[in-house]
Amino acid sequence: MSKTNKVPMGQKIAFGIGMFANQMFPAILGIFMVVLVQDLGFPGWMWGILFFLPRVFDAFTDPIMGFISDNTKSKWGRRRHYVFLGALIMGISFVIMWQLYRTDGVNYNFTYFLIWSFVFYLGLTIFSVPYVAMGYEMSNDFHERTDIMAIAQWIGQWAWVIAPWFWVFMYDQNLFESADVATRSLAVWVGIACMVFAMVPAIFIHSKSTINENYAPLNFKTIGGSLKKIFEGFKEAFKSVPFRQLCIATFFIYNTFYTIASFSFFIVVYHLFGGDAGAAGIWPTLFGSVGALATTFIVIPIITGMSKKIGKKKAFIVSQAISIIGYILLWFLFIPGKPYMFLFALPFFSFGIGSLFTLMMSMTADVIDLDELNTGQRREGVFGAIYWWMVKFGFAIAGLLTGTIMSAVGFDPNLATQPEGAVWGLRVFYSGFPIVGTLIAIYVMRNYDLTEERANEISEQLEKRKSTP
Repeated sequence: MSKTNKVPMGQKIAFGIGMFANQMFPAILGIFMVVLVQDLGFPGWMWGILFFLPRVFDAFTDPIMGFISDNTKSKWGRRRHYVFLGALIMGISFVIMWQLYRTDGVNYNFTYFLIWSFVFYLGLTIFSVPYVAMGYEMSNDFHERTDIMAIAQWIGQWAWVIAPWFWVFMYDQNLFESADVATRSLAVWVGIACMVFAMVPAIFIHSKSTINENYAPLNFKTIGGSLKKIFEGFKEAFKSVPFRQLCIATFFIYNTFYTIASFSFFIVVYHLFGGDAGAAGIWPTLFGSVGALATTFIVIPIITGMSKKIGKKKAFIVSQAISIIGYILLWFLFIPGKPYMFLFALPFFSFGIGSLFTLMMSMTADVIDLDELNTGQRREGVFGAIYWWMVKFGFAIAGLLTGTIMSAVGFDPNLATQPEGAVWGLRVFYSGFPIVGTLIAIYVMRNYDLTEERANEISEQLEKRKSTP
């Protein structure tokens, strides 16, 4: 942990540039994955396996990487070299993963893509777990942590502003003859650019040598014991009531949001434009891009200032309450013939996911201090891995729920005309499901008690402990 409360702006920006890469890869994956079904002929079960198995692998490796990162002895510190290596693996494998050709056949392409997906997610784990932990340990100041995460999320949000426009490029026949050709070309640019961005924190964020630290050994002889410690640490961390509240609240907000996220495209096309995707034009793209811009220029600045005035917990509850207003407005402002009306709901709607990680990552850093006070161990990697494991678990569940809901309401994306009530059913879930998840999250966080005063007391006790022989 830094002994200096204030972090130089250059360090904050370097951390934020890494967040851009961390956000751009999943943003682009969500767009490119559609090409597998629509343009390369993958059946639904193949898409499901490609969606699920690499993420299960990713969720399993995250806690292991967290343990390794927390206990690494190196002159470069615990994190930097892993961030650099992970960025390299992630960028190269992303480029290779999307070099798919129709002439190779579905079975070959499926196997090829699955194998390289495992390599990509391994690189993502090696990069993202120590990267997130770097952010947790940059400062011990209660509000400075929020500023660090706000700047990182502000920069990272540009990935979600940019990514929806790839739909326009991919299906513009003046640029590419088909979408699969487009992904092969665009993947090279995205992979190399994001690889460079991901390396920035490793190069520019300062860290002290850990060669002389008394960490758990990391070698093959002790791997059994290390794995045991990993799961013990997982169990101990989740016993922390404030941390458990953060994880559960994040799960419900993230899970319910991403369960219905893809419905926005279908609602715009089928409800506003009667199923005519051509007539819908760039309106589906504008929904995602304008929503991300609202997060960037409205939500993050407001929520950062709010957290300093009323505290992180109250800022969380207020921001989520505002998002509920947004979901209600979208029910009324999806008006056929007036597609521009839904734009007025997006600033309210964006407060849900837009404020989530700015506040929750800052609050997780506070919880890590509490854990160090109670256990004497500094475990940013383990806590970060567990928190993001919950996020990824929620994302995987969301993928399963999306298909279940579409089947339940009778919606078939392959039909130009939907059965009666199908689009209405999607709209009910689109507004109702995340409202339920948000209300549960607010209830879970209602008695979160790690206030600014308590966090400052913990920080002072830790500093006193370190200064005492």
